[in-house]
Amino acid sequence: MLRYMLRRLLGMIPTLFVISFLIFLIIELPPGDYLTNQIAALRAAGEGASADKIAFLRSEFALDRPFLERYFIWIGLWPGPSGFSGLLQGDWGWSFEYNAPVETVIGPALPLTIILNFATIIFVYAVSLPIGVYSAMKQYSFGDYFFTFLGYIGLATPNFLLGLALLYYSNVWFGMSIGGLMDPVYVDAPWSLAKVGSLLSHLIVPTIVIGTAGTAGMIRRLRANLLDELDKQYVQTARAKGLSEERLVAKYPLRMALNPFVADIGNLIPSLVSGSVIVSVVLNLPTVGPILLDALQSQDQFLAGFILLFVAILTLIGMLVSDLLLAVLDPRIRLGGAARK
Repeated sequence: MLRYMLRRLLGMIPTLFVISFLIFLIIELPPGDYLTNQIAALRAAGEGASADKIAFLRSEFALDRPFLERYFIWIGLWPGPSGFSGLLQGDWGWSFEYNAPVETVIGPALPLTIILNFATIIFVYAVSLPIGVYSAMKQYSFGDYFFTFLGYIGLATPNFLLGLALLYYSNVWFGMSIGGLMDPVYVDAPWSLAKVGSLLSHLIVPTIVIGTAGTAGMIRRLRANLLDELDKQYVQTARAKGLSEERLVAKYPLRMALNPFVADIGNLIPSLVSGSVIVSVVLNLPTVGPILLDALQSQDQFLAGFILLFVAILTLIGMLVSDLLLAVLDPRIRLGGAARK
């Protein structure tokens, strides 16, 4: 297992380089950049001196160099201007939209984004696992139809609409402040037990809103996988030997049905980040979603590139975790060529 983990970790390095190149390529596809657009706007307004200053910034951040050279400067494998050393050397770049370093812009949002995504993943699995197992074991029962109906409602309801409704009722019934991930008095305050409590209470609404669609899909997937396993011959044999239904399901078919369920951990992370952008704007959540949206609209390439690379890193970590869990869960999964002999 240790060798497999090390091999997977080493394999993540070239994967990250390929992903970073694709991210940089996609961001560079639209013509121009943030500073080019600013220069055009200033010269159209007759402000030549300001346009010349922005042109100097293009040179300062290597935006006037060839594509490949800009890419290697961005990741830190090519000597760039004196003010920019690249990602591998800890320099995340400069945000032209916010006129500040990228780490200053998204520094407070990164830990909150990780906490929100982690809470949403816990919610999705904690809700979908027992419901999916129940629906499969009680096929065509009232409970099965009820949870199926709730799943369709969850898939069909727009997240932003559900978010607005939950915000209203949480404020009316529980007196919680509208939007954000904590009460306004704690936003700039140092961390304390009261601030952590405010964060946990404010996580409830966005976690439910963002995780609803994923939960509905997980329930349907687990139910279908478990029903397929329950129809197999080894289950019928176990029943004939007198095993109780609960013990039989937990010992054999559930473990097999969990394989695709666990494998979805890596795919769930990017879908949560991309699917939460509109929800984050509506609920006023201080996560990287709204910042990414602004960066893409304004062609703030260093800011957008780092956020996309951050999501890619989270995805790779999620896929590593899912692969390790699959290896522990199912002994049929082999970790290398020697195991297949």
